[in-house]
Amino acid sequence: MSKKIWRHFHKKTLAERWQVLEEAGILAAETCQSLAEGEGMSLEMADQMIENVITTYQIPMGLSLNLKVNDKAYIVPMVTEEPSVVAASNFAGQIVSVGSGFQAEVISRLMTGQVCLTGPDDPNTQKAFADWVSKHQETILEWARTAYPAILKYGGGPRAVRSAYYSYQERGFYLIYLDVDTQEAMGANMMNTMLEAVKEQSCLALNQALAEDDKPLFDPLMAILSNHADQCLVRVQCDIPARKLSRPGLAGSLVAQRIAYASDLAQVDAYRAATHNKGIMNGIDAVVLATGNDWRAIEAGAHSYAVKDGAYRGLAIWTYDENNERLKGELCLPLAVGTVGGSIGIHPQAKLSQDLLGHLPAQELMQVIAAIGLAQNLAALRALVSEGIQSGHMALHARSVAIQVGAEGEEVAQLAKALAESTNINQETARDLLADLRQNKTDE
Repeated sequence: MSKKIWRHFHKKTLAERWQVLEEAGILAAETCQSLAEGEGMSLEMADQMIENVITTYQIPMGLSLNLKVNDKAYIVPMVTEEPSVVAASNFAGQIVSVGSGFQAEVISRLMTGQVCLTGPDDPNTQKAFADWVSKHQETILEWARTAYPAILKYGGGPRAVRSAYYSYQERGFYLIYLDVDTQEAMGANMMNTMLEAVKEQSCLALNQALAEDDKPLFDPLMAILSNHADQCLVRVQCDIPARKLSRPGLAGSLVAQRIAYASDLAQVDAYRAATHNKGIMNGIDAVVLATGNDWRAIEAGAHSYAVKDGAYRGLAIWTYDENNERLKGELCLPLAVGTVGGSIGIHPQAKLSQDLLGHLPAQELMQVIAAIGLAQNLAALRALVSEGIQSGHMALHARSVAIQVGAEGEEVAQLAKALAESTNINQETARDLLADLRQNKTDE
């Protein structure tokens, strides 16, 4: 697909954008017609999804265009209410895609759940528990397979078992971890079904094997999928010529070096790391939400992974190769997303997102989402270490203020421009400028 079709896409009207997507064969004519008519989730459907429904809450969907990952171009839907997120991913994606693009790989794709039993805070019991789990791994896997056999015909199923023990306030927590290949699903229901079965049967078997005098040693506490998805990892990298990062008055090599410094700061300062990672998640959450996946689970997994070595650190790392004048970026994080199940097959906009992406398998979707996250981080850092984050944000803020005070149609762009040129971007100034704008039109 030629990049020419996306030229000035952001300047086109909504109708013109739909026409581009239809003519490119990305969306069917009837889909574009439904977009034009504002069709989306019905109230009846919403009422079936959650409790106490009164209406639906709409968030804009935009596109990141021609993101290149593993030499393939993607159109990526992004759902967000935050200005500049879609623009930033497009900008950074374009910089990276001019060269080799993003290179991504799925390191592993297993979901992890845990069974917790409580028992005595006793080292002998701890050792006996660990030995029992190690000896009965295949038995535990078979319990899990029997609980959810449907996944086996798709090539998935439980893959590994391990144990852990924690002592807290003279109480022992005995844990069995189960790693499962859920194939195309995120797999929460599948996992929890398996884990419940393992909980009941392991507790019974352990008490039979280890208890004395018919007094149970263990009580079942819980069985649940974990969102610390450290067995579901994706890595994405990029390599950018420094000259592509230049700014007015700043050489690209200097910008690249400053980006690397900012990345270093996010490795040692939690205050910076939190904002560094929030910027990454701006892009990731937008695609996760667009595709009908659980963005809260993805957030939980990302931030727990950021503290994997005991300190909270930035997830994306940038280094500058001064000899070759190239900036290199890498992002590794868990992305437990799926392409079937949950709201993915129900929500009409999630179905639209699948059409736009080309109905990707889960592992490919992981790679695309990770690339969006790294692109988002690049755009934020480039702005932050050069002109500062506010110059771009204030222009978008001016547009939001214009809408808030009642500007309509062409007035929005005109008022936003006037606000950006003023010294105060606030609603009082906006109302005065809008009144002047409308008076001038009347006088004409």
